[in-house]
Amino acid sequence: MIQRTTRLHKLVRSIGVGSSLSSSSKQLRVHCCFGSVAASNAEQACEQSVESYNVKKNEYADVDWDNLGFGLTPTDYMYVMKCSNNGTFEKGQLNRYGNIELNPAAGVLNYGQGLYEGTKAYRKKDGNLILFRPDQNAMRMQFGAERMCMPSPSVDQFIDAVKQTVQANKCWVPPPGKGSLYIRPLLIGSGPILGLAPSPEYTFLVYASPVRNYFKEGSAPLNIYVEEEYDRASRGGAGGVKSITNYAPVLKALLRAKNRGFSDVLYLDSVNNKNLEEVSSCNIFIVKGNLISTPAAVGTILPGVTRRSIIEIARDLCYQVEERPIPVDELSEADEVFCTGTAVGVAPVGSITCHGKRMEYKTGAQTVSTQLYSTLVGIQTGHIEDKKAWIVEIE
Repeated sequence: MIQRTTRLHKLVRSIGVGSSLSSSSKQLRVHCCFGSVAASNAEQACEQSVESYNVKKNEYADVDWDNLGFGLTPTDYMYVMKCSNNGTFEKGQLNRYGNIELNPAAGVLNYGQGLYEGTKAYRKKDGNLILFRPDQNAMRMQFGAERMCMPSPSVDQFIDAVKQTVQANKCWVPPPGKGSLYIRPLLIGSGPILGLAPSPEYTFLVYASPVRNYFKEGSAPLNIYVEEEYDRASRGGAGGVKSITNYAPVLKALLRAKNRGFSDVLYLDSVNNKNLEEVSSCNIFIVKGNLISTPAAVGTILPGVTRRSIIEIARDLCYQVEERPIPVDELSEADEVFCTGTAVGVAPVGSITCHGKRMEYKTGAQTVSTQLYSTLVGIQTGHIEDKKAWIVEIE
């Protein structure tokens, strides 16, 4: 019987955030704070209480792992860090997961000044936890923050925050083969601002949720619709960074496509309405023989971490990979099509409908996408030796 292990115990020992933790249990210093993350000083805004959090290596939260989807399952803790007046982030802390308080004039609410990232933690067969290339997420957030006129945590601060969030929510990491712990770092303009300008204060926070398949189809092939009316991003805009403002505009086309029975929407470039760009939440690849092609990430396309990893894996497996403009007409010549992303992994595409024409593609065990997916997941879960230093152990 699965035991829920998130109850609090009597204080045994308190350690500072970022201290080393034993492999069999984690004693974390936790500051309880509900609804006060946006205060200028979190220590003043929260009545600090120190709790002991103890999760043994093989204990799990009370979750039906076999029926886990891609929805929010609130875990126990989130990480919060504030930006000081000199543009640098102060030492963060773990808080109980809960609502946050924002001024109605907060920059993120009024002007959309916000970024987010997505990465995952996996549980190996021995119970140890690992991260996959979190440095890439940290650097992408820094790149996006520069575009959005925001300060950003350093790479070390970002990775440390992700590690602490996973450690504190260890019992929510699914058993091997049952999913992963999706980790959502957020960077938002939390300070009040009335006129259009950068926020006077910023908050970096990290929360997590156990997840499995992103699409309702599970691992079944996707059916995608080529959008002809709406654009996802325009040249010179923010399509190449993970801004929160990129996502709400795709909802209208996405919901319309899903109501017609499609899995997702494929967008074309906004200038000529001719070249492939992205699916709503992931990058796209086409396969023709030994050639794998994907649109170049040059401003309107998000440089996905999974995208980059798949390109490297494919080249290691002796495929020819091109990053280039791909005319939509090439869809009719492709042998395979697949999508990549942190949330979706590597998702095979069974069909694409464009201008009323349905094109079908090869799927199944002997496909290129399946080979790439198996290699990627093998590295992410520790089944395949990591020769690229992509894996970060959580001790």
